[in-house]
Amino acid sequence: MSVKNLIEEILRELKSIGGVEASAVVTRDGLLVASDTPADVDAETFAAMSASMVGSAETAVSEVKGGSAVRVIVESENLKMIALGAGPKVLLVVLAKRDVPLGLILVKMGDAARKISGLVD
Repeated sequence: MSVKNLIEEILRELKSIGGVEASAVVTRDGLLVASDTPADVDAETFAAMSASMVGSAETAVSEVKGGSAVRVIVESENLKMIALGAGPKVLLVVLAKRDVPLGLILVKMGDAARKISGLVD
């Protein structure tokens, strides 16, 4: 099984968590590695903008000497977007329903990020 297939399997497991709508693994410079997104989402654009958002947050935190950014969470009217590092090369990004508690999602994302990091490093 290819690395991409293994990552896609991890993303499908994430989607089985109640409230998770979509997920993707993207390089830190914005290239799509794998995704589990609805057909109406442009996964390439989503990847590029997610990486840009994380990069901006990391720069802002660094500028105020806040240490390393652990995760970026954006809450909109309809959803939450959570992005975190899955090793030095890639990010794991999840879209969840707005009203879903973050606890279980963050735990499962951490597990998934560790698995993905082991595949891409």
